[in-house]
Amino acid sequence: MGQVVVTAERTLEASPDQVLGALSDYTGMRSRMLTEHFSEYEVREGGQGEGTVVHWKLAATSKRVRDCLFTVSTPAADRLVEQDANSSMVTTWTVTPATEGARVHVTTTWDGAGGIGGFFERTFAPKGLRRIYDAQLAKLGSELGT
Repeated sequence: MGQVVVTAERTLEASPDQVLGALSDYTGMRSRMLTEHFSEYEVREGGQGEGTVVHWKLAATSKRVRDCLFTVSTPAADRLVEQDANSSMVTTWTVTPATEGARVHVTTTWDGAGGIGGFFERTFAPKGLRRIYDAQLAKLGSELGT
């Protein structure tokens, strides 16, 4: 069994505060960033940053659907962390200043399967999830007018 790591990054023409505020808004902006891969999106507690509990199903492929229940924390001023109660999945959104505005970096990790299944998971899952994150970051940029 090995850890699977997925990263994506995009620079947006908005201030870091605007971007972090948008990413922290689970009742508004985050629901508008969803792609067709997400279903059953529901904010169960909070809705703005730290302490938010949010549920969704993520269909990375037509056969692979993950039921996620994330609790949100903000361990640093530039960071939003989503910890899944149903698995080892952790997603970290980091927003830093960039010359053009703000750089958004998202990293997701989880404990992958072992054996041949784990090999395929480590090989193909990052590419699929990266495409989903790229689409979400593009939607975020559109919503922020960048």
